Amino acid sequence: MSIDLDTALGAELPRQRFSWTPNDVQTYHLALGAGSSPLEGRELRYLDDAKPQVLPTFATVAATFHSTEAPRVRFPGIDIDLAKVVHGSQEIETYAPIPASGEAETVTRITEIWDKGSAAVIVQEMITTALDGTALWRARSSIFARGEGGFGGERGPSTKVALPNRVADAEVSIPILPQQALMYRMCGDRNPLHSDPEFARAAGFPKPILHGLCTYSMVAKAVTDTVLDGDADAMRSIAARFAGVVYPGEDLACRIWHEGDHHIVGVTVPGREDAPALADVVIAAR
Repeated sequence: MSIDLDTALGAELPRQRFSWTPNDVQTYHLALGAGSSPLEGRELRYLDDAKPQVLPTFATVAATFHSTEAPRVRFPGIDIDLAKVVHGSQEIETYAPIPASGEAETVTRITEIWDKGSAAVIVQEMITTALDGTALWRARSSIFARGEGGFGGERGPSTKVALPNRVADAEVSIPILPQQALMYRMCGDRNPLHSDPEFARAAGFPKPILHGLCTYSMVAKAVTDTVLDGDADAMRSIAARFAGVVYPGEDLACRIWHEGDHHIVGVTVPGREDAPALADVVIAAR
């Protein structure tokens, strides 16, 4: 069995110390499509040389930005073939706007492991603080490991966010460039599922797919630009479940509803009969 529940649950991973620069932030934003309107001052805020504004989703790549190797799914008590793994969900909550440069440390723990029968769901929580102890952000993510269930664990909760039964308050189309996944790889996620056609076919896909975190981050930018006046600092948190595959070269349809102190977002692929891309998307502003 690839999962030893007693060893894995509650395990703390080695601490990660890392730093980032405005150049890293610019590269990240370019990988999401920033700069497509290069004469607009609001768009150029993402690409300022000295102090670019930082999307909260940068937190998902900050610690691994300079990685040049494919990731491995190996934690205490867990060793899973990378080809069996897809990202299940992601949540980022920032305690203050992320600075354009900094140095920080992340502590990661395995907080939940659910047995879905045909698969296992592994949940991690990451707390990131500046070296002076200032809390920067909290991240929570899950991975879905096909074929790794059946170890006798609990199935876990099933929570869904329903889309409002009314016309969306805003809609925006998000174009995905054919080379989008190759650009996003430069942010540290070198999983060959997003670049190697043979690896993608072996994993059950007809061709390389877009990183789920790229879709997640592009939606964060689209919502920022559409309903937050282009102010990345105004977004406090974004949570989402990865509901389907997205291929480079497609477009995404993003519908946004204002609900009290947060926004609910629906994300689909119109070119495939509105196949779901992200679900349970909830964004909170400061």
